[in-house]
Amino acid sequence: MSKQDARRARSVAPEHRWPAVVGTVIALAAYALLPSVIPAIARYSVVAVCGLMVVALILYNPHRFTRESKWSRRAEIAVAVLILVANQIAFVETVVRLLNKHGNGSEILLASLQVWVTNAIAFALVFWTMDRGGPVARVTLPRSELPLADFRFPQDEDDDTIDEVARGSSGRMDWVPNYIDYFYFSLANSMAFSATDTMPLTHRAKLLMALEAFAGFVLLALVIARAVSLIG
Repeated sequence: MSKQDARRARSVAPEHRWPAVVGTVIALAAYALLPSVIPAIARYSVVAVCGLMVVALILYNPHRFTRESKWSRRAEIAVAVLILVANQIAFVETVVRLLNKHGNGSEILLASLQVWVTNAIAFALVFWTMDRGGPVARVTLPRSELPLADFRFPQDEDDDTIDEVARGSSGRMDWVPNYIDYFYFSLANSMAFSATDTMPLTHRAKLLMALEAFAGFVLLALVIARAVSLIG
């Protein structure tokens, strides 16, 4: 092994493909089935385009994220951003329906739940693709060559605590976050409306988390207001 190969060797295993795929499929299904005035052809087109890109990415990395090219990197980012943008349009529509009391109660509550769940998954996909260069870069590049982190996880600062905790830290175990970690803190941000155990470090991370928290707060507030009006 050359010095360059030795320098690039990492002790962490490449991330599994399937957690991100499952999350993407759930988000696309929720978006496709959303009660919406957005034309079905438009929603199904988004689902079809994202689905085709996901299939191509699965064929490129069937089980683990072991390789990356320019097209695969762009496709990962495109899928995440397209789902996020499409769901923000659905979010605006749902807010308008809640404010104007359009549709029956059960339909609008279902739409709100679908938008909220899709938002948590979509933001997790965006966080996952952008942080530290993406899932492939995080496990293949030396830490000194990784792009600046967008988020700080608890494991990034646990190397000086008690041994059974420190052994799983970034400093001791070469730990890096995977999709499950991003989904967890995306879900927590949607429910708590603020950072919990994972801290945003860059402006883009802070703005994205602020947008997600704002959307979650607005949906919850309007759903509660709608429920109170129905009771009254």
